[in-house]
Amino acid sequence: MRKTIYSMALAIVCVLLTSCGSKKQMLALTETNNQLKAENNELKMQLTESKSKAKSLEDMLADAKERNAELKEQYASLQRSLEKSIQQNSEGNVNISKLVDEINASNKFIKELVEAKSKSDSLNMLLTNNLTRSLSGSEKDEVDVKVLKGVVYISLADNMLYKSGSYEINERASQTLGKIAKIIIDYKDYDVLIEGNTDNVPISRTNIRNNWDLSALRASSVVQCLQNDYGVDPKRLTVGGRGEYNPIATNDSPVGRQRNRRTQIIITPKLDQFMDLIDQAPDDDDD
Repeated sequence: MRKTIYSMALAIVCVLLTSCGSKKQMLALTETNNQLKAENNELKMQLTESKSKAKSLEDMLADAKERNAELKEQYASLQRSLEKSIQQNSEGNVNISKLVDEINASNKFIKELVEAKSKSDSLNMLLTNNLTRSLSGSEKDEVDVKVLKGVVYISLADNMLYKSGSYEINERASQTLGKIAKIIIDYKDYDVLIEGNTDNVPISRTNIRNNWDLSALRASSVVQCLQNDYGVDPKRLTVGGRGEYNPIATNDSPVGRQRNRRTQIIITPKLDQFMDLIDQAPDDDDD
């Protein structure tokens, strides 16, 4: 652009010189030249300023692009964190809800067990009281009734039930068994185990081999009396003989041996009721 301006100025000067122009014309040309120089300088400054501004704008644009990329990455990071937090919160709510359900189920199960246990204890006490009230004064001396660990134990002395070395029930004992039979019949939700026990003195009977036989035969005699004479359902009855191996006293004295010779009628709640409750217990799987 400068070359063009200079060329134009020189051309004008040459024309004027060759045409022998006046001084006035010479001055006018000089002024014109000076103006053109000034304009040229102004244009240079404007061009330099424009280039500087363009460079500044390019730098600003580059900075803006870099900042925009950083902001996008920060946004993406925040979005991922938010999604993770939402997921964890959702899973936490599910786990808490599941835990609450498990606690409620466990509490319900425990409550049912406690209620069943309380009901069983109450029935045991009622059964014991009813039986004790039905016994005469002399029978109470020979019949021991107690509740241990949710089970009713009726212990009958050997000399009350049988003759020495025998398993046949005498008439007086039959009357007492009749009172016990009435209680058993009234409480239909109980099973009954009749268990024979002896001392450690060997038996000397040709038809009885040992104390195992004697204890089992005595328990069997009581069962058959309850069934045949008083109508107790035989499906509720079980016979057991423990011989001399379940003593409650020493066999070294006559009193101790007498205590060991006994027949126990053990009345228990039917186990299937508690097994049904156990089957209903909530699972504790960590799924």
